[in-house]
Amino acid sequence: MPELPEVETTRRGIAPLVEGKRIASVITRTAGLRWPFPERLDELLAGQTIFTVQRRAKYLLLRCDDGSLILHLGMSGHLRVVPQISPAGRHDHVDLVFADGSCLRFNDPRRFGALLWTADDPLRHPLLAGLGPEPFDAAQNGDYLHRLSRGRKAPVKAFIMDQQVVVGVGNIYASEALFRAGIAPGRAAGRVGLARYRLLSTVIREVLGEAIAAGGTTIRDFSGSDGRPGYFAIQLQVYGRSGKPCPRCGEAICQSRIGQRSTYFCRACQR
Repeated sequence: MPELPEVETTRRGIAPLVEGKRIASVITRTAGLRWPFPERLDELLAGQTIFTVQRRAKYLLLRCDDGSLILHLGMSGHLRVVPQISPAGRHDHVDLVFADGSCLRFNDPRRFGALLWTADDPLRHPLLAGLGPEPFDAAQNGDYLHRLSRGRKAPVKAFIMDQQVVVGVGNIYASEALFRAGIAPGRAAGRVGLARYRLLSTVIREVLGEAIAAGGTTIRDFSGSDGRPGYFAIQLQVYGRSGKPCPRCGEAICQSRIGQRSTYFCRACQR
């Protein structure tokens, strides 16, 4: 599943190619993805101009004259800008066709993505209204995490992956951040102290920031390419390295499951 850095790289990739463009028509090749597409989508969007592309958590917000499109890439979705005359592939479900002849094409093989419309503030949409702060916001700090964690028995990894606590800390980056902070992923969230949460808040920003920066250099073209950012070539220290030596102490990296997700950590370095 695309995580926050992949979604942010998608935003940065498509924004200069679609901002300021007027939508001439909409082509849908299926009735919906995770949810049905809005009724009369072509009528809603024809003539609208996309004035900015924003991101909230893992959602992309295409702000238009009279409302906003809310897009989620799901498990396998991606976007690219191509000439409208380019033949559509099997999993190309939606085209936003622009007046200049280009189109924003939404491809989603597994169909877990979403394309929704709201005429109201998209941040108040039910999918977004209950989300926690962005990882780079000042509100996401060690004091905030410590305060919210008090009394919680859930593993700290599950706690920081809770989108109502802080958005965008997916499975890969949660494992990496906890390793850098020296915190065992299975430790109860309520048993992690303030100083450690302050460190964890900092390394969450570092890990996600490095991934986004890597995307800026490795993903070059959302025009005519497949638009797939993939997972960035940051140096993963524990994720996917079960049985390999810890880069700090040399002990074998362990693998377990927390919240039905594979978790990687070093027993010696993380407490």
